[in-house]
Amino acid sequence: MRKPPSSPRLPEAGQGKRGESGYLGYLLRQAAGAYRHKVERALADLEVTPPQFTVLTMLGAYPGLSNADLSRLALLTPQTVSVIVANLEKAGSVTRKPHAVHGRISQLDLTVSGRSMLAICRRRVHAIETDLIKDLPADAEQAVRFWLVRVATSDTAKRMDPL
Repeated sequence: MRKPPSSPRLPEAGQGKRGESGYLGYLLRQAAGAYRHKVERALADLEVTPPQFTVLTMLGAYPGLSNADLSRLALLTPQTVSVIVANLEKAGSVTRKPHAVHGRISQLDLTVSGRSMLAICRRRVHAIETDLIKDLPADAEQAVRFWLVRVATSDTAKRMDPL
């Protein structure tokens, strides 16, 4: 009886195409996945997911957002934001109030409990981010931040360019 052919050994993160010679898009996705996993673990005992943390963060920074606004800012689908907001509302972290002009739109804000939860989450995520940049000189960190923003906004600038 013949053995089935063995699968090739998959490279570890940082090796082969998963390393410095890999495609930038893949490396961005790999880094984002690793970061998300760390955030998931850091917030798990609080029963807050990374997308919930993002929604809490955006509401903390921009009170009065609608679900549609949150969807755009958090880079989440409207359906996902609806579920997240409903769960955060049940948990007592978010409150809705009717929009002053548009009756079908609700404006969202953090409750006292939501602000407290956000503060706890921020401390944990800040610790992850501090560790993430601990070996980067300040000018390299600024260059990475500049580059990431440019990557995120380059398509937007092209759409707005009339030429």
